[in-house]
Amino acid sequence: MSDVTYLKNLLGVHPNFPKKGVTFLDIFPILRNPIAFETLITHLIHHILTNNEIKPDVIVGLDARGFLLGPIISMRLGCSFVPIRKGGKLPGLVEVVKYEKEYGIDEFEIQSDAIKPGQNVIVIDDLIATGGSAHAAGELIKKSGGKTLEYVFIVGLPFLKGHEKLDAKSYWIVEAED
Repeated sequence: MSDVTYLKNLLGVHPNFPKKGVTFLDIFPILRNPIAFETLITHLIHHILTNNEIKPDVIVGLDARGFLLGPIISMRLGCSFVPIRKGGKLPGLVEVVKYEKEYGIDEFEIQSDAIKPGQNVIVIDDLIATGGSAHAAGELIKKSGGKTLEYVFIVGLPFLKGHEKLDAKSYWIVEAED
């Protein structure tokens, strides 16, 4: 069985969550299974190393599920981890970007000195839907002087075309149907 099939079969499926008409794909069953979690991390690292000509300097994890993957991947790649958080959660000077998401307006922030000018960045999150949060992350990386190499997700919803809003290539392991 391929990594993709194995991981897809473990995703939890929750119809009508968080609202009627939406089917939520839950990554937590993968994280509860040590073999599956290792498969996920190894798959993502292999993808990053074989599909980018430049090794990243920084892995950015998006609030909140990107925090579960980013530190492990950054440690294994020997680069730094930087969180992008929802507004009002980070201490010190921050850069802020407002963005539209599926259910309203939100804001993301990054500590002003977290990414140095010229650093190469990979963005990690669990899912790409409409692309609002990933696009906002890309804007924060640009404000910081970094360059986004790629956006990496566990699940992609390509029928929503969120990946088309991004300033770099995107990759997801599992493609969800509409």
